Amino acid sequence: MATRTDILFDPFGARWADMRNAALAAAEAGFSGLWTWDHLAGSVHGAEWVLESWTLLAGLAASVEGLAVGPLVLNVANRHPALVATQAATLQEMSGGRVILGVGAGGGPGTPYAAEQRALGRQVPSDPVRRRQLGEAVAVVRQVWTGAPEGFDGGSYRIEAATGFPRPDPPPPIVVGAFGPKMATLAGQIGDGINVQAFHPRIEELVGLARQARADGGGDPDDFLVTAFAGLDPRWLDYQSAERSRLHRLGVDRLILVVEPPYDASEIHAAGRLMARSRT
Repeated sequence: MATRTDILFDPFGARWADMRNAALAAAEAGFSGLWTWDHLAGSVHGAEWVLESWTLLAGLAASVEGLAVGPLVLNVANRHPALVATQAATLQEMSGGRVILGVGAGGGPGTPYAAEQRALGRQVPSDPVRRRQLGEAVAVVRQVWTGAPEGFDGGSYRIEAATGFPRPDPPPPIVVGAFGPKMATLAGQIGDGINVQAFHPRIEELVGLARQARADGGGDPDDFLVTAFAGLDPRWLDYQSAERSRLHRLGVDRLILVVEPPYDASEIHAAGRLMARSRT
């Protein structure tokens, strides 16, 4: 199956009206999915503001039919995972089952993104702790999707016995963002897929580690969603290019291309025409 091509809207300094118009252009141009980053403070990228991801995704799902929607990726430190589970289940119903739930461990103490957590009075722990918390968060999300009738002790997270949580049908696939071997292995252990940089020099290794971890856990490595992201560039749009062929050989399911505000609808349409020409 050919790699699908999606669009990711960078939300830093963005306006909703521009994003909505660009999303309509993406649908007309033949793209298959719509994504956005998950950030809370525009200052981490030198912007005056940043639009919140779940609100944007609900608007995109309502504005554009037929395309997948998802965050790339949610920082589990930004929201309690039971809230994420409820939000994802709600959007899954609103969209008619089009959600792909991207999750990640967030930036470490030495990254600009740590400022978002510190601004909310939260600690930014070490890499091993954040990986552990990501695994716990995914477990909570999956438990809540069952209705959580027995409650759940997830280590860093606990939910009491309750009823009435929304149960998505089907549950959205959970894709784990990974930049290195440890996160790639974790993606295979806890996720339904992995997200990596399309241009990562060790992309084959990362995807291989994730698939092996899935197999080691008793899962089917062939039934594992692989997504990769890059900038909107002709080499990724041309189905005959070496870069695109590499992703196809690796079995990448979705290539996610980033566009920045204010978003150029004509550029998105031109990208769609290039993809169409290269497929023939």
